[in-house]
Amino acid sequence: MIKVLIVDDQTIVRAGFAALLNAQPDITVVGEGGDGRDAVRLAEAHRPDVVVMDIRMPGMDGIEATRRILAQPWASSVDGGARVLVLTTFDVDEYVYEALAVGASGFLLKDATAEELVSAVRVVARGDSLLAPQVTGRLIREFTRQRRRRPQAPAELSTLTARETEVLTLIAGGLSNGEIARKLVVSEHTVKTHVARVFTKLGLRDRAQAVMLAYESGVVVPGGGQESADQ
Repeated sequence: MIKVLIVDDQTIVRAGFAALLNAQPDITVVGEGGDGRDAVRLAEAHRPDVVVMDIRMPGMDGIEATRRILAQPWASSVDGGARVLVLTTFDVDEYVYEALAVGASGFLLKDATAEELVSAVRVVARGDSLLAPQVTGRLIREFTRQRRRRPQAPAELSTLTARETEVLTLIAGGLSNGEIARKLVVSEHTVKTHVARVFTKLGLRDRAQAVMLAYESGVVVPGGGQESADQ
């Protein structure tokens, strides 16, 4: 069972999400909170697999709550732990970039369909990121533009093989494992192996963090392709 914690300052939204998710055979809602402080407290108590987190809340917002939850040892494990799916009203929201930067695994619009919400919970629960190809580029370009700083490549990037760097670049482009396999003409199992090695070498939790690192470090540049890590 996928354990879910729902955090939103609107009672009717929490109730609706809880009813929908509890109706699924593989999902159970273990708690509901109205603000960031509730989120941190309930996450520690129930240790959910997925936190469905509103960004804009009074008091402690969803960004700070996400940061605090994912900083906990039980939540930060690469092989499990907690994943945070942030909720936003707009598809381009400055807070979305901040949420991804502190470790959220993706975002979902509040007007998403019931099927999209259920699918999103399952996607992040299995360790994937909810960054659709049609929005990934826009999100990261804006994230990079806002910071306007010279890319700093972490030393760990030098430990990647040429193929692993190529896989990281394709992840940053929003491609799934299957799409990467077709592009590189290899099996999906081989891609999964490369992805796992990239995550291990770079200390990444999921694909969302891989995308952020690729753009922040200059491996991929907004509006362009791969760039040398030495630049």
